Amino acid sequence: MESEHFILPFDGSMLSLSNAPHRGGLTRANGFFFMRVPKNYSGDYKRDCAEFEEKHRLRDFVGFMTAAEVRNVLAVARSGSVKAYVTAGITNPAIAGEEPPPWKPGTINVALVINEGLTVGAMANAIMTATEAKTYTLLRLGYNATGTTSDGIGVFAFEGEVEWAGTATALGMSIGRAVRKALEESLRRWERTRRK
Repeated sequence: MESEHFILPFDGSMLSLSNAPHRGGLTRANGFFFMRVPKNYSGDYKRDCAEFEEKHRLRDFVGFMTAAEVRNVLAVARSGSVKAYVTAGITNPAIAGEEPPPWKPGTINVALVINEGLTVGAMANAIMTATEAKTYTLLRLGYNATGTTSDGIGVFAFEGEVEWAGTATALGMSIGRAVRKALEESLRRWERTRRK
């Protein structure tokens, strides 16, 4: 990890499904990064992410952005074949379906690296399960929110035959546990940075 950013190269190419600002959607990826940006960032995110990738000599990486201090809030948790990487900042909490408050910078990024072979449908299912775990964690910890207005999520897995990743499956249980643990720790770290 660099002082301001986090870069994770994979051992080999993985299938990626995400809403990341850099190479989001369904693609193949050699890794991912969490790129720190200024709190009031309003730049050209496509250009800035591409320049970040070039500067760090990365190729075909998926890129997320955050104004949170990555080195202080990044939390990682493993459960079964799932490893969750989370950076949390929740200065702009929101509830799905309700008018959001005035915008402030703040994002929860969740990247799941799954060491199994999944179908694309199972990857979509994994996003659903991870989002449920994120929302439950926020509500359980007393945040009146289902997320923030700019959350990012990505699932990285090998292409394979596993079709389901919902809450009734062993894989879904691992996703839920990893996300809950990593998000809770990241939020604890973020709260500490606010008190400084």
